[in-house]
Parts: sequence; structure tokens; C-alpha cells
Amino acid sequence: MIEAKQITKSYGDIHAVRGISFNINKGEIVGFLGANGAGKTTTMRILVGALPSTTGTALIAGYDINDHPMEVKKRIGYLPETPPLYEDLTVVSYLKFVTQIKGVASAERKERIDWVLERCNLTDVSRRMIGNLSKGYKQRVGLAQAIINKPDVLVLDEPTVGLDPSQIREIRELISELSKDHTIILSTHILPEVTMICNRAIIINRGRIVTEGTIKELTKSGTLEEVFVNLMSQEDHASAGAA
Repeated sequence: MIEAKQITKSYGDIHAVRGISFNINKGEIVGFLGANGAGKTTTMRILVGALPSTTGTALIAGYDINDHPMEVKKRIGYLPETPPLYEDLTVVSYLKFVTQIKGVASAERKERIDWVLERCNLTDVSRRMIGNLSKGYKQRVGLAQAIINKPDVLVLDEPTVGLDPSQIREIRELISELSKDHTIILSTHILPEVTMICNRAIIINRGRIVTEGTIKELTKSGTLEEVFVNLMSQEDHASAGAA
């Protein structure tokens, strides 16, 4: 469902992403793990067509992000770190707007909105202004807009950042539920997130992949946190030696 092919992104002499390649199969939920500034968000934005790559490309559900950007957008749902919400609208009014811009057929819009309100546990707050909702509910609205067109692929960038422990648990449970119907790539620097809800993880540092595998494979020699810290330490030593 997702095939990244040697993606790079440079800003002058700054190389944010350095030749990243990976595959994600249908039905998988994969953690895209790295420290802040590792290149996670840049890669996510390239995959959803919000940012052009410098070189390389990706296929989403068989469509090239460069050659068929509109076909890709039809098949992808994106939750950026800051959800794209209009806080002066009610939840239901906002979702009506989203169905229009995502091209959901007029005859299907009400049914689709009712479905996503129930799926994301938003029915009780559907008539409330988004600006008056808690951060946890706002995150649910962000997930609702991402799945309302029933995409093949979900791209979630730091979906639990800034939430309290109770809200984090709720969003993790929702993501696990969504994985039954969607292929998910989940970008985060929160290690328990990956261990608890992902089948597989890709770890990046300084814009390139340093390792990937199933959670079981990656944690053979210790916890994911220990593996991550050791990898980052090795990378830092290698960089210092090269300098």
C-alpha cells in the first residue's frame, strides 16, 4: 500500500531526508520512529503530497505521488501534528465541509458523517463548537476528517502529542480499531506508542533509516527504548568519527 523509493528532501545545504526507501503492506500499522528533527514529519508530508521531494518518489495504493497526486489524495487520510480544524465551526458543520472538499458524493455525505461520528465517538459533541472541545476531542475530530473518505491509507503524525494519559489511551484504542480497515503509518517519538499499537517499526535518524523490523525482531536484545538509545548513541559516535 505504501512504497517509498529513495526519497530525499534538501533545503540548500540542509538534507532533511536522505534516500529513504521502505514498503508497508495492506493492513499493517507501522511506527515511523525517530527523535525530534530526524525527518519524520518531512517524510510524512511528502507521502501525502503536501511537500514535493527533491528526488525519489512513492507509490500509494499503486499510484505515484508525483505522477498522480489527485489519485493519491483520494486514497489517503492525513492527520498532521496540528489537526487542520476550524474552531469556529461545530463538529458536524466542519465534517460537512470536509466531505465536500474530499469529493464525497452528495447522496453519501450524511451517512458518511453519521458513520464517522460514531466511529470516533463524537456523536455526543457533534453540535458543539470545535474551539470549545478538549484537546482529546479535537484530536478525535482530526482523525474523523482523515477517515471520512474511507481511504486505503492513514498517515498519522504525532497523534497523541500534548494529550493527557487518559486521552492518550483513548486515541491509541481508536487507532488500533482503525487499523482493522486501514493501512496505517504512525510517526512518533513516543516509544510506548510503537510497542503498544504497531506491528512493525522503522527507525530513522538524521534523515535516513537506521533499522527496521517487527517489534519482536527489534526487541530481541532489550526494550524498544534501549534499542533506540543504543542506535542513536552509535549514530552519534559514527558522526563524530566522520567529522
